[in-house]
Amino acid sequence: MELAGLRLIFLFSFATLMPCLSAHIAEVDEVWRRRAEEAMQTTEQYYDPNPVAVANHVNMKVQDLSKQAIAKRGLLNAESGQCEATNPIDKCWRCKENWAEDRQALAGCALGFGSKATGGKGGKIYEVTDPSDSDMENPKVGTLRHAVIQKEPLWIIFAKDMNIKLQQELIVQGSKTIDGRGAKVHIANGAGIMLQFVKNVIIHGIHIHNISPCSGGMIRDSVDHVGKRGQSDGDAVSIFGSSNIWLDHLTLSQAHDGLIDAIQASTAITISNCHLSNHDKAILLGASDTFTEDKKMQVTVAFNRFDKGLVQRMPCVRFGFAHVVNNDYNQWEMYAIGGLQGPTILSQGNRFFASNNQNAKEVTKRMNCSPEEGKSWIWRSEGDVFLNGAYFNSSGDPKKQIQYQMDDVIKPESGTEVERITKFAGALVCKPGQGC
Repeated sequence: MELAGLRLIFLFSFATLMPCLSAHIAEVDEVWRRRAEEAMQTTEQYYDPNPVAVANHVNMKVQDLSKQAIAKRGLLNAESGQCEATNPIDKCWRCKENWAEDRQALAGCALGFGSKATGGKGGKIYEVTDPSDSDMENPKVGTLRHAVIQKEPLWIIFAKDMNIKLQQELIVQGSKTIDGRGAKVHIANGAGIMLQFVKNVIIHGIHIHNISPCSGGMIRDSVDHVGKRGQSDGDAVSIFGSSNIWLDHLTLSQAHDGLIDAIQASTAITISNCHLSNHDKAILLGASDTFTEDKKMQVTVAFNRFDKGLVQRMPCVRFGFAHVVNNDYNQWEMYAIGGLQGPTILSQGNRFFASNNQNAKEVTKRMNCSPEEGKSWIWRSEGDVFLNGAYFNSSGDPKKQIQYQMDDVIKPESGTEVERITKFAGALVCKPGQGC
């Protein structure tokens, strides 16, 4: 009976994947079926039944750095021309002059739900020397596409400044770091990046903008598999059924669809130190009102700058848990944080500066629910700062409010400090031998 039960559970879990398994995949074969199965198992592995403990860990790290800043007024004095790290992720690596000799130390710097992302740590350095992207089935050695389809862990860097126009979506294998430090790298005017059924990916220090849908066709997604893809959506970064993902110090703007989409039970994700601007739909976490496996989605959104020209979804969450901490929101055009299907949202220490539009003062937006249903969703605002008439509509039964595990947990830094915390959001200018 136990074996039969296990078989039924497996068949049910796989069946939930099948309706969306073919997204962008024109011909589903055994390779993609196996990847989907493995991805669901990974989601189960990295789903944290106590997400507040993860949020608390971020809070303590922020407060530790805050105490040092009070004593020293910054890790180092920016006015003297020295490096200045303003949040705990950056403190881990930014002011170390030997960062170029020890690039892989970055893998130990993530916080939040994506803190276990190792990327290409332990693997070889792959240097991208060629910005072209002309052969989808047999990518040229030295191109970014050739680097990301390799099966072994790789730490991918760039030999020089590059403008890379992707002819089709860039399908990245797991255990990869795309590290733009030391070069100005733009992925622009073509397709975006796809992380589909993979784990352990870090993308750091690049610009991604002006992304368009592409037609699809035969595309190599690993050294031993070429498959037929459908049209891509035009997301800058798409995370599909993937876990242990860290996006850090990206500059993102102007895509056809979303700047960052995480869907299909993706989990264990941190989005940090990014600068987002000039776009309608910024960050979508969960895309289907019927895909309940997104209840396992857990995402940290920390130390980002949501700048002028953004309309909505900073983020928009379905089903899952989002810890939104110490971000700077500047004049959204519709709403900042939205949700559907009863997500849990913990907003701490953010600064919300509303536009002059009287119809866009509210930070929050609950969608596809009755007013009574929306009141039951757990949405909390703690230590946030509201400017120019901005306001956050909290909800949830006080008896069911999120309980912290530790009695004396240190809350995140106040929203009044967010300008300093997010001062260096976006891709940095880094030179070997100097702090970034």
